[in-house]
Amino acid sequence: MISPAAASPIGTRPAARSSRCSLRMSFRTLIAAGAVTLALGACATLGQFIQPPVFETAAGRTSELRLLGPSTSRPLGGAAIRAWAHVQNPNAFGLTLSHLAGSLLLEGEHAAELDLPLGLPLPAQGDTVFPLDLNISFSDLPDLARALRDVLTRNTVAYRLVGTVAVDAGPFGQPSFGPSTLLNGELRILR
Repeated sequence: MISPAAASPIGTRPAARSSRCSLRMSFRTLIAAGAVTLALGACATLGQFIQPPVFETAAGRTSELRLLGPSTSRPLGGAAIRAWAHVQNPNAFGLTLSHLAGSLLLEGEHAAELDLPLGLPLPAQGDTVFPLDLNISFSDLPDLARALRDVLTRNTVAYRLVGTVAVDAGPFGQPSFGPSTLLNGELRILR
């Protein structure tokens, strides 16, 4: 007859190996879960450190509003607008200004909705100047036509562009910023 003491070393070895293997697996799982958590946290943190591009009206460039006469597509006439934007990338890495969406206001009246895919590369801590070209039909916006009729005796009209901007920052993500006032200033009226 085998005593319980003699049988236990043989019987416990597989159990001891099993618990050591189980402990190693648990430790590996814990390390993998920690690494994934750190990686996801780092991605979220990096995305939070992307600063939005800075917009301002371009100095030395005249933004214009050209009045367009009535036509079959614009029975009440319209306007062609060119506003110049100066945009700066405050980040230490390059990014692409990928999308601009928002509203254009003329003399405080809603004039147009913007939804522009851009694809404009901005180098690290670099800047560029680019035009925003829009066409408006007064028949779509009768209140705007009345407001502009009142300013025809002047040579300028106030404008403001309010919107959101999206960037492609490569491995850091594709955040969007806004809504905020991106541009404001005066458009010179060309007749």
